[in-house]
Amino acid sequence: MRLRNLLPTPKTTVLAVDDNQASLDLIQMILQNGDYTVLTAVNGRHALEVLESSGDTVDLILLDRVMPEMDGIEFCRRIKADEKFRALPIIMQTAAGRPQEIREGIEAGVFYYLLKPLEVETLLSIVASAKDKVRKYRQDKNEHLQRQESISMVRSMECVFRTVEEGEMLAAFLAPFFPNPDLTLTGISELFLNAVEHGNLAISYELKSQLVRANTWRDEVNRRLSDPRFRDRAVTVTFSKKNNEYTLQIEDEGEGFNWQDYLQVDTARVTHNHGRGIAMANMMSFDELIYNDRGNQVTAVVHFAR
Repeated sequence: MRLRNLLPTPKTTVLAVDDNQASLDLIQMILQNGDYTVLTAVNGRHALEVLESSGDTVDLILLDRVMPEMDGIEFCRRIKADEKFRALPIIMQTAAGRPQEIREGIEAGVFYYLLKPLEVETLLSIVASAKDKVRKYRQDKNEHLQRQESISMVRSMECVFRTVEEGEMLAAFLAPFFPNPDLTLTGISELFLNAVEHGNLAISYELKSQLVRANTWRDEVNRRLSDPRFRDRAVTVTFSKKNNEYTLQIEDEGEGFNWQDYLQVDTARVTHNHGRGIAMANMMSFDELIYNDRGNQVTAVVHFAR
């Protein structure tokens, strides 16, 4: 069993777990050429050992499903039950593409899927998407840890933001007002991003897929923020804490969307490089997500009893 690059590094560090040494070597070659540091493990049990010894340096996990000793599903369950590693994004690579098997992975904590045989462009796109989310999560967490005093005195507030960056800052500010800031931060960030890009800026799901693949998503967001059709649109956020629950109402000025299709992870979309944000918020961050009929307003609820 080979362990490589265990020292802390400024690069994004991927833990690749696969019992096939040829697959590990291929993954390592592709990702290191993409400026990633790669740690390796040959099964789930070995990967747990790597996390225990080097978990502070790992940013995301690329995981095979079928392995001896401990398979990918059991490994997911183990780390999602451990607070130290719960927030690590997991990308599962598998030849098992049947909906029931994909759903089993989702329930174990997998939100990114790669179907074998691996394609270089798809692998890099999915890894980059997961990297961006963990980077933002850690930045936001560092910021909200600095704001712990006086939070209990706030009962309600109204905020307005316009850009993706403003939404990220506001999410980091609001998360500590909830009982579980770590889990809630992810959900708030995803709902804010959805309100800007899909709501106010009218970037469709299909267009975002193309933009992410071409690495031009942020350029298009910035272009539309300057477009007279969209530049004056804002997202209004209202926070309140009363009657044994926390509520966050988010309203954009877009045309709305068919939100029913996104409350749960659709097995047909799990290999896409985006599209899990609302489902993640619904499944991990809030007790309820309540949309208006049009889809341009959502109320996220967390109960005190939680």
